[in-house]
Amino acid sequence: MALFLLDHGAGNVQSLANSIRKLGYDFSWISSPDDFHKASILVFPGQGAFHTAIGCLTERGLLEPLHDYIQSGKPYFGICIGMQVLFASSAESPSTRGLGVIPCQMERFDDTTKPVPHMGWNTAEPIDPDTLSSEGVSSSNHYYFVHSYRAKYDPEGNPEAAVWAHSTTQYGQEVFMSTVRKGNVFGAQFHPEKSSVAGLTVIDAWIKQSLAGRTPAEPSPRIPRHPKPQHGFTRRIIACMDVRANDEGDLIVTKGDQYDVREKSLTSTPLSSTTAVKTAGAVRNLGKPVALAARYFESGADELCLLNITSFRHSPLQDQPMLAVVRAAAERVFVPLTIGGGIKDTVDPDGTKRSAVEVAGAYFRVGADKVSIGSEAVYAVEKVRAADGKLDGSSAIETISKVYGSQAVVVSIDPKRVYVDPATYDGPYEDELVHGRPDGPEKERGKAWWYQCTVSGGRESRPVSAVQLAQGAQILGAGEILLNSIDRDGTGLGFDHDLIGLVKRAVTIPVVASSGAGTKEHFVSVFVETGVEAALAAGIFHREEVGIQEIKSASRQAGINVRS
Repeated sequence: MALFLLDHGAGNVQSLANSIRKLGYDFSWISSPDDFHKASILVFPGQGAFHTAIGCLTERGLLEPLHDYIQSGKPYFGICIGMQVLFASSAESPSTRGLGVIPCQMERFDDTTKPVPHMGWNTAEPIDPDTLSSEGVSSSNHYYFVHSYRAKYDPEGNPEAAVWAHSTTQYGQEVFMSTVRKGNVFGAQFHPEKSSVAGLTVIDAWIKQSLAGRTPAEPSPRIPRHPKPQHGFTRRIIACMDVRANDEGDLIVTKGDQYDVREKSLTSTPLSSTTAVKTAGAVRNLGKPVALAARYFESGADELCLLNITSFRHSPLQDQPMLAVVRAAAERVFVPLTIGGGIKDTVDPDGTKRSAVEVAGAYFRVGADKVSIGSEAVYAVEKVRAADGKLDGSSAIETISKVYGSQAVVVSIDPKRVYVDPATYDGPYEDELVHGRPDGPEKERGKAWWYQCTVSGGRESRPVSAVQLAQGAQILGAGEILLNSIDRDGTGLGFDHDLIGLVKRAVTIPVVASSGAGTKEHFVSVFVETGVEAALAAGIFHREEVGIQEIKSASRQAGINVRS
């Protein structure tokens, strides 16, 4: 039997290919309409906007052949967008029609009580607990979700759609279909290729049963699933690797102290007892990026982040070593991977223009799941503010999110404190002022400050606050905020809760806390006190000062839900 993968031309399909190879199966790619006749088993993976997927399939002449394949009765497995296209339509693109196999419209999550996108690890509870029909899905495991639109599980209001429900997931107080199954069709809203061992089990079980010859699945019983007091959504622990070239030109993982990545050395003169700190040493080398990525995956990291902090001399698309790093990491890591650095419109030395979408697409094609945008986001938000909130669709955030969906775009914010006189300040950031607490650090008592954004690795300050940038980024289409702190970077003093709280209250998209972690207790406190969805660290993991499982154990003891 011939296993084929369908690549609709947008998003990360490489990670599924890596997963299937790891499991030991051979496969071919659908490259033309005629290939559907050769396929006896078909998997359609992918990410991206609903209209992008349908549009790409239509342009390549693959939409009708895909529909015909599904109607033929041969096994089909749709992942994320590959599941969503089975539905009649999506509120993401109301004028775009889906395949209509499942009579239901995808609707957007309600973001009044929870962040949207639904981004992170959650449980999936099978409708039928019989393991013979589970397709490898277990209610005791966590799977990685990243989506803003869902198919509501509503056996009373839409019984025709409910019979497709194979498992359900609860996010906030909303219950939706996380897997669908009927006849020859199976679909997963989560990404099994990014769900570690639990996800690989799902892929393996489905392929094995398909190769052995599967019996068409009967409609599912319409069992009521009312929201529980607590959902299965977990807090994420993210390992970050700052990647740059050292003085010899090799790509290494480094870590800065307040963004300075060079080793410090002490110097003194024979005639003076004064010791000075010299900071122009070698680039701090904490390991090779692919090896560290694999180590963190094995250690249980929920997500990995690779940030290229080397300035690009030309186009990011000519930075083949970094593309190779992402490609190699994706072959060994089966959790989400974010890449940052140089995601912007550029011009090659020969005058060839490269759009931000093209740059992002190159990283998605080799295995990245999300791209992180820093300085370009600041400039984009400044432009929108100068235009009284009008969007022109030209920013990297807008163009990438339009093609790949908001969940594919992370905006990385690098703010620093600006101290002002609390008694006299009446400037534009008055509503964002943080006042030092009487029982806080002595240097903060009696003072007030706001958080100013920077660009170029913290070297240049800009007239926009962290709150303004976060809100502007969400309006432009970003799906997540990575919130750093120049003041806390490398200090080990803990996350800046005041900063995180300000931004968390200002947006309705997920926020990742970064900078300052020094102990496992710092992760627990930031989750408890700010409600942030994820927390990131770098140096303490590289130097093995704190283990990922130590953090998860401490989190569980504090009643915080984390993935095993």
